[in-house]
Amino acid sequence: MWVNMAARLLAIGAGWSVVVLTAACGGNPAPAPNPSASAAPSSTAPMKITDPYSPTIDPAAFSATIDNPYLPMVPGTRTIYEAHTPDGLQQTTTEVTRDTKMIMGVKTVVVHDTVSLDAKMVEDTLDWYAQDRDGDVWYFGEATKEFKDDGTVDSTGSFEGGVNGALPGIIMPGHPQVGDQYRQEYAKGVAEDTGEVLNLTGRETTALTGPLSDLLVTKDVDLLDPTAPAENKYYARSIGVILTTEAGGRDEAVKVEKF
Repeated sequence: MWVNMAARLLAIGAGWSVVVLTAACGGNPAPAPNPSASAAPSSTAPMKITDPYSPTIDPAAFSATIDNPYLPMVPGTRTIYEAHTPDGLQQTTTEVTRDTKMIMGVKTVVVHDTVSLDAKMVEDTLDWYAQDRDGDVWYFGEATKEFKDDGTVDSTGSFEGGVNGALPGIIMPGHPQVGDQYRQEYAKGVAEDTGEVLNLTGRETTALTGPLSDLLVTKDVDLLDPTAPAENKYYARSIGVILTTEAGGRDEAVKVEKF
């Protein structure tokens, strides 16, 4: 579950460095599409959420190499985001680790998110991702810890695909088009975020990138919290998420580095 505006910025804005271009433009040929775990190509109708939700997860259709142009994840890349909130400066550090985790027979990439408020850590999360043959990036779950002021630790929102009925969802379609709607995660009563593609020609400016156009803009909604404002995320090709907005707040990528 995407607990707050910064904690789930998946950008992993690796595309800002040469390492991303290497991953996205490598010599391996693109694998053939697989109809069992796919996003619809742009010539078809937009993706829609259907119930009951029962995606087909064929491990042979997935890879831990994530090179979707809107959400590249290159191991050894660290992206830092900042948001000025009423409670202070919120900083999120997102690291694409070199670790992997097997979930439902699929090798997933481990991404480490930490969130701090005025330099005090408030959240520590491991997320798990994989990409299918059609380029869809799937979210297989998370192990999250939120550190409360009273010293307690809250793991609400943690789930793992294949455990207790939880299922992975699509974070980024391989062939996004306006009107696409998709489940990003599904653990009934625990994690039920959805996404929708709003625009493929968005324009924004961040401190890291300067002005950019042709941005993919999405709307993320937490179905378990109808009162929570929706998040809009702005994705740049070969970079990933550069900005998240929520109820007037802005969470911007400010730095990308290797580790």
